Amino acid sequence: MGTVADHLASLPAEQRETLQRVVDVAARTAPDAVEGTSYGVPALLVDGRPLLGVRAAVRHLSVFPFSSAVVDAVAADLDGFSTSKGTIRFEPGHPLPDELVERLVRLRRAELEGDAR
Repeated sequence: MGTVADHLASLPAEQRETLQRVVDVAARTAPDAVEGTSYGVPALLVDGRPLLGVRAAVRHLSVFPFSSAVVDAVAADLDGFSTSKGTIRFEPGHPLPDELVERLVRLRRAELEGDAR
């Protein structure tokens, strides 16, 4: 799998536009993030470490904050979304709110900065 841009370019318009919005909000929240992959997922990286990944599937879109603790921290704001350990799934017609994406990025960033590697 290529970078975030490569993945988005391969998608139908509705999926591409919805995930592009997530990526744009995340990049605005973490302007030093760069595109790459982590665990085979197109992702934004900070210092080579995964910040937020995105992927499209046939029936849903996914955001990966690469942390079950981050998903747990925003659980109260995830009514109407499907989740599993480290993943939030949604549909183009019911996208993640920008404020939620910003919060995911800030929480994950704080987690990465607190980790001594």
